Amino acid sequence: MRLRPHHLLCTQGYSGRGYSEAFVKNMDAIVRRLRTEDKTPIELVFSTDDLCSCCPDMLDTDLCRDNEKVKRFDRKAAEYYGLEEKTYIYQELASYIRRHTTPDMLADICCGCSWYPVSACREKITGIK
Repeated sequence: MRLRPHHLLCTQGYSGRGYSEAFVKNMDAIVRRLRTEDKTPIELVFSTDDLCSCCPDMLDTDLCRDNEKVKRFDRKAAEYYGLEEKTYIYQELASYIRRHTTPDMLADICCGCSWYPVSACREKITGIK
């Protein structure tokens, strides 16, 4: 499975809403797997990933309708967590992120995300509502 850095946050805060029916169906399947398996290897990529594949805002490989914003989310997540393009175990990385994320960090990474104000990200990642 391929995931981009900021999707490490989205998959933890996801609560069943998305851009389209196809997107939600894909996100449901991916998140279910990540939340139920013990050790899911993921390839961290700084480009479009398996979640992007069903997003109506994806225009082409490594090109989103809001490309600058998406790249900024990825860059900030990578900087805060010291992420590289390589294979990780999702559950270990998600646990690390939950232990090391402050509300201010999350607000900085997700600044401008339309889902952040209505998602469960803050609660699921920082434990704060």
